[in-house]
Amino acid sequence: MANPNLPYLRPTTELWEPLRSSSPRPSTALGLLFSSQNGTHVINKLTNFLRTQYLQYGFREVLTPTIYKKSLWEISGHWQNYKDDMYEVTGRGATGESGGEIGEEESYGLKPMNCPGHCLLFKSQNHSYRELPVRYADFSPLHRNEVSGSLTGLTRVRRFHQDDGHIFCRPQQIKGEIASALGFVEMAMNTFGLGPYRLVLSTRPESDYIGTLDMWDNAESQLREALDSTGQEWTLNEGDGAFYGPKIDIQQRDSAGKYHQLSTIQLDMNLPQRFGLEYQVAEGEEDYNPETPGVATPILIHRAIFGSLERFLALLIEQHGGHWPFWLSPRQAIILTVNQDEAVLRHAEEAAAKFSGFRLLANDGTSKPPRPLSSVDPTFLVDLDTSAQTLGKKIQRAKQMKYNLIFILGPRDVADGGISVDITGQLQSKTDIGGQELQKLVQSQLGESALKNPKAVKLKLEEVHPLLVEFEKNFL
Repeated sequence: MANPNLPYLRPTTELWEPLRSSSPRPSTALGLLFSSQNGTHVINKLTNFLRTQYLQYGFREVLTPTIYKKSLWEISGHWQNYKDDMYEVTGRGATGESGGEIGEEESYGLKPMNCPGHCLLFKSQNHSYRELPVRYADFSPLHRNEVSGSLTGLTRVRRFHQDDGHIFCRPQQIKGEIASALGFVEMAMNTFGLGPYRLVLSTRPESDYIGTLDMWDNAESQLREALDSTGQEWTLNEGDGAFYGPKIDIQQRDSAGKYHQLSTIQLDMNLPQRFGLEYQVAEGEEDYNPETPGVATPILIHRAIFGSLERFLALLIEQHGGHWPFWLSPRQAIILTVNQDEAVLRHAEEAAAKFSGFRLLANDGTSKPPRPLSSVDPTFLVDLDTSAQTLGKKIQRAKQMKYNLIFILGPRDVADGGISVDITGQLQSKTDIGGQELQKLVQSQLGESALKNPKAVKLKLEEVHPLLVEFEKNFL
């Protein structure tokens, strides 16, 4: 018999929780977030989406440390230009009293961004001009010591994750790489149903910047050309570039009319020089320089598609209002039993295993280890409610918890090998504009009658899992 006391029956929890201070005054001043299993499910969906797209865009994921010595941040320029927004920590002393080594008394900084680490990775190997562009991606957590007055829920926090990417390329590859990044942004925003968004060019700050004016003018000119080539309108935000280079910001407006920065594309000719990065180039190539025969300095493009995953999640939460599309939803489906007949309960457990693509281990010491699930096995979150409550109360609770699909199973379904499903939750979770793609899929898979009477669609058990796969792969 299925366990009626499953976690989904407990009171609904938020997707995330701020770490609050012990003060009686309401505060999220610490800016540190706890994510429940539901919020983590959505964040994992976001990162998995990007990881899959990276295969098409030529990025390879890397891992880099969270902390670096002060001397590294001095090379990058962060210590001089960004120190107030960094967390400074210290290592063991070098007096011998705590077992430290010489040099460990140096100050350290938690990384606010990944670019210095990626520069070290690039420098650790020899590169030919034929290998470029080299594209790194990184989901490491970042820490920024934001002033407490600027912290706003999920949209600005002190610890966050960024879908950070860095492209080391030749000068003649800049235009193509920026165009590719802008196309990546458009594809992602369309997939998640976000938009319209605005494009902003942020230029050299008045002070606290590194590099020469010629470098900045060249970089800003390249970004202007890239924006003009999109055919979209863009605005100028003078003096708001990063200290190491100008940038294109993609900003999304929330329901209150406030714009939030999501994606960013930054052109950097400074950090590669400060880190002494180089690649081998043959004489006769366009980027060959007789003053440095055989080697050239790469151009660095910083890019993020979602930007802060937490901020991106905040906008998705607002957009969907709890009615998540199936492919993102932490509550994809639930099976409700009409009664507690033994045959119905067994049938419900078998249906849950078929729909979800896996069987939950009993953990009673008698189960044999299953075969490992492959990353290409489609699996889904399917809950069971086999409690003794009336079917009406079960349905009411499932709707309150905003399940995308509510399956109802009774004795007649046991007899005919079928099941009824209410798809109204899924129809409320439109991601595509106007829900047209979702309606097309429902009509093609379930028939015209499913749109006319979405609360009672009859299916065979073997038809359900392929339907869920279609929802997943079409991002619906």
